[in-house]
Amino acid sequence: MIILDTDCVSLLERDNSAAQILRGRLAGISPLEVATTIITFEEQMRGWLAYLAKARTIEQQIVAYERLNRFLNNYRLIPVLPFDAGSAFEFSRLRSLKIRVGSMDLKIASIALANNALLITRNLSDFEQIPQLRVEDWTSPQA
Repeated sequence: MIILDTDCVSLLERDNSAAQILRGRLAGISPLEVATTIITFEEQMRGWLAYLAKARTIEQQIVAYERLNRFLNNYRLIPVLPFDAGSAFEFSRLRSLKIRVGSMDLKIASIALANNALLITRNLSDFEQIPQLRVEDWTSPQA
């Protein structure tokens, strides 16, 4: 199983070289093998709620809701893994190691560990600190 972190899920909504490289790598993988996490959904929803709150005019609100609907449709196409008891166990274990990584990234890593998954991220500097986590960056040409 392959898990996309928040940055990679966000990247897929763009049209730049890193997104194209990531899409190319994912094209060779069965969609049934690719997932994201409920933590990624939470992080993105927080951003969307802030974006919607800033839309003052009705025209801005229309655009914001159209973009939010595209976001929702994208999530309908990918499995979202839960933060369950196994993930919580891994999260507690990792916190006890006092790894200097943000709480949300630790939760994503915990879900990946609990599911024995490969985590795809551009944030190798943080995720590579986590013992036993398999992590790769699929967004650069040399990846």
